Amino acid sequence: MSTVTEEAVRSALSSVEDPELNRPITDLGMVKSVTVNGDEVAVEIYLTIAGCPMKSTLTDRTREATESVDGVTKATVTTDVMTDEQRRELRLKVRGSTTEPVIPFAQPDSTTRVYAVASGKGGVGKSSVTVNLATALAARGLNVGIVDADIYGHSVPHLMGSTALPNQVDDMIIPPQSHGVKLISIGHFLEGNSPVIWRGPMLHRAIQQFLSDVFWGDLDVLLLDLPPGTGDVAISVAQLVPNAELLIVTTPQAAAAEVAERAGSISQQTRQRIGGVIENMAAMVLPDGTVMDVFGSGGGQHVADRLSEITGSPVPLMASIPLDPDLRVGGDVGNPIAVSQPDSPAGVALGALADKLVTRRQSLAGRPLNLGVTRN
Repeated sequence: MSTVTEEAVRSALSSVEDPELNRPITDLGMVKSVTVNGDEVAVEIYLTIAGCPMKSTLTDRTREATESVDGVTKATVTTDVMTDEQRRELRLKVRGSTTEPVIPFAQPDSTTRVYAVASGKGGVGKSSVTVNLATALAARGLNVGIVDADIYGHSVPHLMGSTALPNQVDDMIIPPQSHGVKLISIGHFLEGNSPVIWRGPMLHRAIQQFLSDVFWGDLDVLLLDLPPGTGDVAISVAQLVPNAELLIVTTPQAAAAEVAERAGSISQQTRQRIGGVIENMAAMVLPDGTVMDVFGSGGGQHVADRLSEITGSPVPLMASIPLDPDLRVGGDVGNPIAVSQPDSPAGVALGALADKLVTRRQSLAGRPLNLGVTRN
């Protein structure tokens, strides 16, 4: 006689996580039914939407978990679709009952490290640095997200090789993933290559929604790819996520360094911390091992030195990433060099930058430690 029980099957299913929500399907109410017939088991699970892109992943993982139960010789998995009410209940389980938009990364108890990647001017490779840094951090086991805050010049989905679109569960947006990184961009909501023609208040609202309406889960690091300059979006990010640290991207060229210095100086008005300077397109390593300073040299260190003087706090040059044609190729095909060629000169520099951010200690300044100490 079979010893397979529904309880044993449901226990095994608790190991199956929804790949978008990162919670067990048993906790999310996604297991509709479990039917045991001798040594054969039929499981029906709920999908959040009819065209769920994770359907195959969910059914495969559910089948594997069911077949892992002692005594099960055959597992059949079918699917159904949640009703509007069930989706609403799911959203309440993962986001709570609050109706006001809340930015989790701006809360005092948030442990997510937020970095706003900024530049003084366009064309310095800021977005390329962002996606390569994100994928390098994810490859090191961190949970990473990217907000493509460059509304007019959005490029993150292309650079990440992502064609998937976000899903919506009630009023909660589930971001797509690529190379182990969650991402959201205005490009996900546009038809084709349509331009965005918005004024400041609409830009602010878009960034706010990306931060509050998207379900990011428990991120270790969130990167915001800012537009160049010190305009509306940079100010909005400073207001919405005041704990975000600035990473200033420049090239070695003197003219670019001068403009990058202005981008970093915004911290004096916004009271943001500058995490460091990243010099991109530095000396190019030629096939024979020699190097060529295509865009000059010293710009990154100059910006770091000047920002240290302006802010009165040390601002390090965190990385000098060599000019590498393969980095450009990786962006064109959506395969970042940090993970596709980690041993290349640019890949090594990006990996070293990721290691620096991984090992940075979380500041406890201003945080309640709950040590139970009382005053007499």
